[in-house]
This record gives sequence, C-alpha cells and structure tokens, in this order.
Amino acid sequence: MLPDTQLALVAERIRDAQHPMKVLAAEDNPVMQSMLVSLLSKWGYEPVMARDGNEAWRALQNPDGPSLAILDWMMPGLNGIEICRAVRSAAREPYVYILLLTARTDFEDLLEGMEAGADDYLTKPFHSHELRVRLRAGRRVLELQEQLLAAREALREQATHDSLTGLLNRGTILETLRREVSRTSREANAVSLLMVDLDHFKQVNDTHGHAAGDAVLQQAARRIQAAGRGYDSVGRYGGEEFLVLLPGCDHAGAIAQAERIREIIASPPFSLETKAHTVTCSIGAASRAFPAPGDADALLREADLAMYRAKADGRNQVAHTLAPALA
Repeated sequence: MLPDTQLALVAERIRDAQHPMKVLAAEDNPVMQSMLVSLLSKWGYEPVMARDGNEAWRALQNPDGPSLAILDWMMPGLNGIEICRAVRSAAREPYVYILLLTARTDFEDLLEGMEAGADDYLTKPFHSHELRVRLRAGRRVLELQEQLLAAREALREQATHDSLTGLLNRGTILETLRREVSRTSREANAVSLLMVDLDHFKQVNDTHGHAAGDAVLQQAARRIQAAGRGYDSVGRYGGEEFLVLLPGCDHAGAIAQAERIREIIASPPFSLETKAHTVTCSIGAASRAFPAPGDADALLREADLAMYRAKADGRNQVAHTLAPALA
C-alpha cells in the first residue's frame, strides 16, 4: 500500500489531468518563456503566456482568466509591480495568486513587491523544484479561497431562499418587488404582481400527511417557475401562497401569465407517494402602468384582495384588481 504522501501526490496528478489549472507566465525572455511552458505543462498546468506586461494584464482581465500568475518584475509595458497593484485594485473574484520573479535581492525591493500585492516571490536564477513548490502552495491557497466562496454563496442562498421550495423567501421577494417598482417608476414602464394560492391545501396535509403536502409545494414551485419568463421573480410568500413578479407586464399580460400558471398547476395531477392528486390554484393579479415608489405595498394588497375574490367565486380561477391608471 502506498504511503499517504504518495497517495496525495497520485490524487493531485489525477485531479490536474482532469482539470488543469491555468497559470499565467509573463516573461519577455524567449528562453525563459520556453522553459516555463515546458515546466508548467510537465507539472499538469495549462500555461498562458504573455510577452509583456500589457498582454499579461489583458489576460488577467478575462472572465475565465488565470487565477495563478507568475510575473516578471521587469518587462516591457506594465511591470510586475504595476500589474500587482492593478489586480488588487480590481478586487477580482476569484482571487488571483501572484508569484513575482525578480533579480532584485534587497529587502526594500522585496518588501515593495509584497506591499504592491504579490503573494510570494522567487529570486532569479531559481531552481525548478522551488518554483513547483511555490506554485503548489499558491494552488492550495486558491482552493481554500474557492471553498470559502462556495460557503459564502451557500449562506447567501440560505438567507434569501426558501429551504423547502428553493424559491425566494418572503423577505427577498418583497424586497425584489420594492426594487422593481422603483425601477419601473423611473423608466415609466408597467409591472404586475400575481398572488397564487393552492386550493384546499389543508386537505392534502390532513388526507395524505405533511410529507405529501411538502411534495405538493415543491412541485407547485417548479411548475410556477416553468410557466414564467426568465426575468420573472417567484417567491414563497407563506404557507401555500406564492408571489410572481412580472416586470414590464401590463394588465393583459398579467392575466395571460396567470392563466398559464393556473393551467400548469391543474394538469397533470401531482405525484404523491400514495397516489396522484389533482391540485388547483386561485390567482389574484394586480398591475400598474406607471407605478409610484409606494405602489409596492398597494400592488401586494390588490393582488391579495383579487386572490380572495377568486377563491370566493369558486376557486381554480384568476381575478384581477385594476388600478385607477389602468381602469
């Protein structure tokens, strides 16, 4: 059996072969360029070469640009120190780990490089094994940073989305409504809001159990999203109620979209563990052609009133409350 260190090296080589990390090597010396390409390729990296500082800076600004960079201190165009400062000023995510190559050995010069934003440095001439070790350390830093970004995104997802349905939660959909009304007001456009309530939902819980009720909510959320446009916002307002925000959508468009949602909820039946179950919904719609900033709360009240009217009139239907500007 291989020792742990050898197993780790094998795992690293397999990972590198499957997903080679891009490494920018900015060097104006042709001999050094050739050597870096050869070494980086041999170690499982994908070399991205730059012959001067300006070319290196352009490569680092690409959305899929390298996150690991080897920069020569002195080169045509921008020098390594200037690129370090530019990278740190841009505050790009994911982080760019910078290894500075320099023939300077004075402490003040090296301190200048680190203060400019370099993460590490190598003095020329350097040994290839030392470069490999420094690159491996940089890669580990980047992997840890990637894990931190993923954890931050997970926390953001938990804070803004409903844990059961995956839709925006109540606070986030209401904040989105306020922002959209404010934007629509500035652009003198239309906006509509739908409140969707599942009919007789309590019977699902009472008859089939709360697990079945959760399944219905999850499937209903997927159907509502599937019926919408890519730029609509859907959130769980509470219980079995959902809000659908329709930017740029007038009265007629809101009614048409509400009918699409009503139809997709009603058919086909929902799949439960015990049996298929038909679910219907009642939808209230409210619209504004030229909303004022305070119309977010008004739209919510009107959509709520319209939804209750749809239920009072027999359920499984759409009702609309016309604002004065649309009447």
